[in-house]
Amino acid sequence: MITGILKEIKVAENRVSMTPAGVEAMAAHGHTLLVEKDAGIGSGFEDAAYEAAGAEIVRTPEELYQRSEMVMHVKEPQPVEYPLIREDQIVFTYLHLAAEEQLTRALIERKSINIAYETIQKADGTLPLLTPMSEVAGRMATQEGAKYLEMTHGGRGVLLGGVPGVAPGTVIVIGGGVVGINAARMACGLGARVYLLDTSLERLRYLSEVMPSNCFPVMSSVPTLRQLLPEADLVIGAVLIPGGQAPKLITRDMLPLMKPGAVLVDVAIDQGGCFETSKPTTHTEPTYMVDGIVHYCVANMPGAVAKTSALALTNATLPYAIEIANKGWKKACRENPEIRLGANVVSGHVTYERVAETFGLPYKEISSLLS
Repeated sequence: MITGILKEIKVAENRVSMTPAGVEAMAAHGHTLLVEKDAGIGSGFEDAAYEAAGAEIVRTPEELYQRSEMVMHVKEPQPVEYPLIREDQIVFTYLHLAAEEQLTRALIERKSINIAYETIQKADGTLPLLTPMSEVAGRMATQEGAKYLEMTHGGRGVLLGGVPGVAPGTVIVIGGGVVGINAARMACGLGARVYLLDTSLERLRYLSEVMPSNCFPVMSSVPTLRQLLPEADLVIGAVLIPGGQAPKLITRDMLPLMKPGAVLVDVAIDQGGCFETSKPTTHTEPTYMVDGIVHYCVANMPGAVAKTSALALTNATLPYAIEIANKGWKKACRENPEIRLGANVVSGHVTYERVAETFGLPYKEISSLLS
């Protein structure tokens, strides 16, 4: 299969969807790899490294789309790319369609085969292609939150870890999944007092066993949030509904409960955000203020640490990319239920139920398209 690796064009996105090592592995299976010129520069990979691994360097995205049977991105296709996507072409990337109605409708119109990294799911419920970027984003959430607490960035001027004789800052992490546990561990490592909220009692028991002593797992509820928000210096939103929009857990009427200059970091912004006042931002303009509260809502946080992220992403996506390329998308979906769950929009039909529900679109069961 001819597979194209695109250069990312989203603002300040430096990741690449496949490293030269990944290209070499794909080529070893007999596949042809096209890599857009300078696609790997932001992640530290020169074109020469891709050529040495067996890829052909292609100068324009137009040529890459035209020649490739499958294209791979990190982020979702941007509006300028919509006309380039061909009918029956496989688009394999993060899509986050529940937050992107325009993109959803464009992919329906293009009649392409759109397989989303974030909804590929194992039998135990884990999301193997979302996990590595969630680990990165969770750790970055605390790091960025700590930075924007500085007064030079509009924050309260609080050092999360405190110093001898001065109490540490307080961090609330909403969601005890991969993002949440990584964010909480980083905050605990800095010495903050951390409340880690989740709605699963079983998960809270697990968190109580594995987290440091300065982390306090708590059952999540609106009354609990209202009780804790006045203490918070930093709140990290880390909730996830696979393939669906994130619930709005902190509403605007709750913001006056918080201290002026406190920071909200919304890691769920790719799925619409879990704070009512959230809106997507970029690494070039990462924050804004609402009612005296700093909001950090960058939609591609791991893009700021592209060298780490590109390696971690390729480690996760490569086995699935090889399987799709080896078998074709239909056989891969028939034989691997994990890939089947990744199919979001196929041949003009929405095949992921939560996306269809979000926009009131017809839903079609993917199995009916696999014969």
